[in-house]
Amino acid sequence: MNQSQPIKDLSINVVNIIWSFDPESEKVLVLLVQSSLEPNIGRWGLPATRLRSDESADDASLRLIREKIGLDLPNFYTEQLATFSNINRSNKGRNIALTYMTYLPSAPKLTAGYGAKQAEWFSVGHLKQQYTLNYGNLTFKTLEDEISEDEFYQQLPQADQEENLISDYSLILRQAFRRITNRLDYLPTILLILGQNFTLKQARIVYAAFLKESVANIDNSNFRKTHVHLFQEVGVRHGKSGRPAKLYRLK
Repeated sequence: MNQSQPIKDLSINVVNIIWSFDPESEKVLVLLVQSSLEPNIGRWGLPATRLRSDESADDASLRLIREKIGLDLPNFYTEQLATFSNINRSNKGRNIALTYMTYLPSAPKLTAGYGAKQAEWFSVGHLKQQYTLNYGNLTFKTLEDEISEDEFYQQLPQADQEENLISDYSLILRQAFRRITNRLDYLPTILLILGQNFTLKQARIVYAAFLKESVANIDNSNFRKTHVHLFQEVGVRHGKSGRPAKLYRLK
């Protein structure tokens, strides 16, 4: 009878999905980096780092932000997403990914850090079964809804091609989009990307991106009735024309 053996060589990566918002284009953003390291030179993926012996995973997720973006953030803006430990996620031995999500209230200019040729903000779009990440002529897709995690990892050696994100990042991103979408009605932490205060229109724009809807399909009056219990009114914002817009923040 075969017995499982303890893992002798285990690599632990910390992966961070960093969200932000562009008020000019009114787009939700995700940070992607282009690798400068073998075996993925030139390919795009999520910011990631090896877990060091003298730090916690939480600390590593914040260090990753400092190294990739140059920002020091409190824990308030970061939360753990999930652990990905499928035995087939790497062909170079066992590798576990501890994944986090970070909400940036502004999208700073990016300077690629160690291991990255380029770092860019990709805007969020959608297809029927997938979300898309778009920058210039580049488009990457999350994993299709109907593909299970087991099916994905079985197909990963064939799917891991230049036109796709590195490794299982399309699966990790699908999980991130699902987490945020499932919590929109009771814990919409994604609205932290709008800053301390926001208008209901801005909140609807963010909701629309995750619900795969147009903003016009999210009625302002109904949205106020169903979600205002999540927000606290804090003042008004005076625009260049029209009525002042009420400002809210998360309770």
